[in-house]
Amino acid sequence: MDRRTALKILTAGLMIPVVPIKIAHAAKKSGRRLVLIELSGANDGLNTVIPNKDHRYRELRPNIGLDKSETISLSNDFGLHESMEPMGRIWESGEMAVVHGLGYPGANRSHFKSIALWETGGDGTAAGRSGWLTEDVENMPGQEQLEAHGISLDGGMGIFSSASGVWLSMTSAQQFMELTSDEVPSMKTENQALQMLLDRAHTLNSSMESISRKLKKSYAREFRIEGGDLGAQFSRAILLINAGINSPILKVKIGGFDTHEGQPWRHRNRLRNLARATAGFSKALKQINQWDNTLIMTYSEFGRRAAENYTEGTDHGTAAPHFLLGGSVNGGFWGVHPDLGNLNEGDMIFTMDYRSVYERILSDWFMLKENKFFKFRNDELKNIFQNS
Repeated sequence: MDRRTALKILTAGLMIPVVPIKIAHAAKKSGRRLVLIELSGANDGLNTVIPNKDHRYRELRPNIGLDKSETISLSNDFGLHESMEPMGRIWESGEMAVVHGLGYPGANRSHFKSIALWETGGDGTAAGRSGWLTEDVENMPGQEQLEAHGISLDGGMGIFSSASGVWLSMTSAQQFMELTSDEVPSMKTENQALQMLLDRAHTLNSSMESISRKLKKSYAREFRIEGGDLGAQFSRAILLINAGINSPILKVKIGGFDTHEGQPWRHRNRLRNLARATAGFSKALKQINQWDNTLIMTYSEFGRRAAENYTEGTDHGTAAPHFLLGGSVNGGFWGVHPDLGNLNEGDMIFTMDYRSVYERILSDWFMLKENKFFKFRNDELKNIFQNS
C-alpha cells in the first residue's frame, strides 16, 4: 500500500479505543443514552449550589460568598448561582437532580491524576484500568455493532479507554459528511497484527460512512445552541441525535473552572455558559422527542477548598455536588451536604462516593444490574430515575 493509505489507516487505528458493547446493547434495546459533561478545571460546588442558611458559608467566604439575593431558590436551605437561571427552570420542572457531596477516599489534588480517577472509577489508592463505562463490555456473545458506540464531541477519549471496540472523536460534523467508503479500503494480509489494524480501520470507516449518509439527509435542519464552545458541542450532539445516529454515549466538555483568582466573574461566566448550553440542549431534545430517554450528567476532577484564598479565588479541594438532568430523572436533592463545621484540614468531607452514581447509571439507567460498581450501591440514590 502507498504511504498516504498507510497513514490514514494508522490514524484511523488511533481513533478506536472503546465503549462498552454491553452498554451499547442495553442502550439500543431501551433507547436510552448518556451525555457526559466534563467541568474541566474543577468546579467550585460551594458557589454553585449555595447553602443559604448556613452562617459558616459566609464566614469561610467573606468576599466571594454569594448573598441569598444572588441565588435562585431551590429550597429553604439551598440556592443556585443566579447565572444558572436557565437550569433553574429545569429544576422547577422536576427534571434536575442535585447529588450532594461527591468525592472519593484519599483525594488527589492533581488535575491530571484526579480526572483520570473519575474517568476510570478509581480512588486515591488505585486507578481503574479502563474507562468506568467499559468494564462490562468484552467477550459478550451476540454483540450487536452500532454505528458508533460512543462519540466524544470535545476530543477527549480517556473516559472510554479499553482494549477493543469502536467509538469516535468528532469535532466537526462537516468532516464526517465528506467521508467516503474508499478512504480506507478493505484489504487482506498474512500479518495478523496489521490485519487487525486494517479490519478495525475498515470498521471505523464503515461507521463514519454510515454517519455521513445520515448527516447529509438531515443536515437541512440546523440547531444553534448558545453557550460558547459548549453550546457548539451540543449543537453537534443534537445534530447527530436528530439524524438517527445510533450512539448510546456522548461526551462534551467546558473548561475554565480552575478559579484560583478572580473567581466571582470567572465562575459566573463559566456557569452561565454551562446553564445556557445545557438548557438549550434540553429544549432541542424535547423538540425531537428525545428528552425522556436522555440522561445528562456533570462531573469534574474535584471540588474547591471551603475557604476563599487571598486572591478572591479558591484552591483545589475535595467534595462537590453534581447534576443529573433528563425527562426520566426524579428531580430534587439526593445525599447529604458536607458539614461546613466539620472540615478536614480546610476541606469538606465527602458524603457520597461518586462511584455510587456510576452504579445507579449502570444498573438503573442502562439496566445492567451486574456491574463493577455493585459494591458502591447506595440506597440513598434509589429511585433517582423514573421506572428504573
